Amino acid sequence: MKFLAQEKEVAGIQDERFTPDLLQREAARAWELQQAGVFREMYFRSDRHEAILILECESLSAAQKALNSLPLVQSGLIQFDLAPLVPYDGFARLFEKNGTCSRHR
Repeated sequence: MKFLAQEKEVAGIQDERFTPDLLQREAARAWELQQAGVFREMYFRSDRHEAILILECESLSAAQKALNSLPLVQSGLIQFDLAPLVPYDGFARLFEKNGTCSRHR
């Protein structure tokens, strides 16, 4: 199952708490999760320095566990909103007689 994780700001965090050692450990853990097939896509927003991740996990709890294993999350410096994703089914409207599909209208 795919999940969208959007980093959200933690109020009151000073930039100096993001030490080079901590950021290197964060990158190493993200690499491990990418190599394990959990992190499928990783981006930063172009308008602010926040991560957007696509995860592939068996469950919401597994996705949350993966995010919680990140050093920046463990340190309380970042948080994520996590949303389960399903494939877009809107194209079904093109082939149904009444023009609507069963899941989303």
